[in-house]
Amino acid sequence: MVHSSQTAQGAVQVATYLDDTYLDQVETQVIAVGERGGAPWAAVEHCLFHPQGGGQPADRGWLDDVEVVPVRDRESGLVVAVEPKGGKLPPLAVGQEVRARIDVQARVTHAALHTAGHLVEAVGRLQGWELLSNNHFPGQARIEFQAPHEDARLADGEGREEATAALRDAVAAAIADDLPVFARYEGEGRRLVHLDTLHCVPCGGTHVRSLGDLAEVVLPTLKVKKGRIRVSYSASHRSH
Repeated sequence: MVHSSQTAQGAVQVATYLDDTYLDQVETQVIAVGERGGAPWAAVEHCLFHPQGGGQPADRGWLDDVEVVPVRDRESGLVVAVEPKGGKLPPLAVGQEVRARIDVQARVTHAALHTAGHLVEAVGRLQGWELLSNNHFPGQARIEFQAPHEDARLADGEGREEATAALRDAVAAAIADDLPVFARYEGEGRRLVHLDTLHCVPCGGTHVRSLGDLAEVVLPTLKVKKGRIRVSYSASHRSH
């Protein structure tokens, strides 16, 4: 199933970024133009750009050779391309043919971090913890949980290291098993991302093809503050 949004004029925008994480460019056309805070924006039919959201950064992208920043326009529901700070979006017209492309290295970095975040959430849930929040930004990636019942292991440093070791072992096992990562849609277009049968969560982010694509997944010793369990992590995409 393809996720899409419709303009007031009936034009449909396809969320191409959800269909293929690794697609780096596409020929498409402008379906809507407008302004945000006095700055022009343009929306294209086949949207290759992931906007910031769900704990994931926005893609770095270009329309033809002009760098743009993708954002979700609340009024229209479209992902629109706006001029970056200090840049200038050229005049574009509805129906105009353009080439959209992304920085694929940045994309796979974000996809690896987002997928690794789901994996950390999955193994944290296996400990009986409940998700509170997540952040998949490079250098800031973390998952925060709470334990519905007192977890004695978290009371001291040795216990926290023991709990972290259990998370590391579970993460390493899932990566070694190269569990497939895929998305399915439920009614009303609700997108669910699966780590095989290990984990399933509603998500509009980009992801790797399977957990074997993850490399250098590192979990420092978890921290506990005011009842919140913070599991920081880092990850990269495996070179092929």
